[in-house]
Amino acid sequence: MNFTFGIITAGNIEHLRMVIESIYDQKIDSEKYEIIVVGGPPVSGKNIVHIDFNEQIKEAWITKKKNLITDNAKFDNIVYMHDYIILNDDWYKGWVEFGENYSVCMNVILNQDGTRYRDWCIWPHNHNWMDGIMAETRECLLSYDEDGFSDYMYFSGAYWVAKKDAMQEFPLDERLSWGGGEDVLWSKQIRSKHKFVMNKNSCVQLLKQKDKAFNYMSQETLNRIKNQL
Repeated sequence: MNFTFGIITAGNIEHLRMVIESIYDQKIDSEKYEIIVVGGPPVSGKNIVHIDFNEQIKEAWITKKKNLITDNAKFDNIVYMHDYIILNDDWYKGWVEFGENYSVCMNVILNQDGTRYRDWCIWPHNHNWMDGIMAETRECLLSYDEDGFSDYMYFSGAYWVAKKDAMQEFPLDERLSWGGGEDVLWSKQIRSKHKFVMNKNSCVQLLKQKDKAFNYMSQETLNRIKNQL
């Protein structure tokens, strides 16, 4: 299974090297992967392509960086990741077991403290009847075995995996920068045509602690939602 690993960075070399090492640690055959780094100072290494990026053009222009990954990827399976995401052991093995039957896919994302980050979750503001339940409970994180909520879900911009043709069809909106809800808008656009799927066999972890924002969904809340679907 071939992968393009697309990493966006503004220059945190220490974290970037840790991310790259986590990719090398997967022991993937060299002809089956590439690493595209967009931004930061020049970086070199095995299978690395560095794309220079002028950070002065537009502050935190991560949408442009991610679209550059799509444009330059030579493999169909593309991993989009920030420079604070590392692959855990057996990430690649988990993907080989999972296979390629997906368009847009999520893996397990763990915060620095080992708790779940925003990996497999309902977006709390879909402008429908579900929003009231989400506002009341903030229970948005789904069990990894729940697969019937793609029309209401959101993928964090920190990390996801997608097919190149799906990303070419639904690129990120370059009018938006970091913090502008670019991942929310993209999620809503691409989910209109492509089902979100979960590969729980593979896991990544954050190198810094982030506000999880969402709580795990209880069975009671899940039943309330399912009864109205």
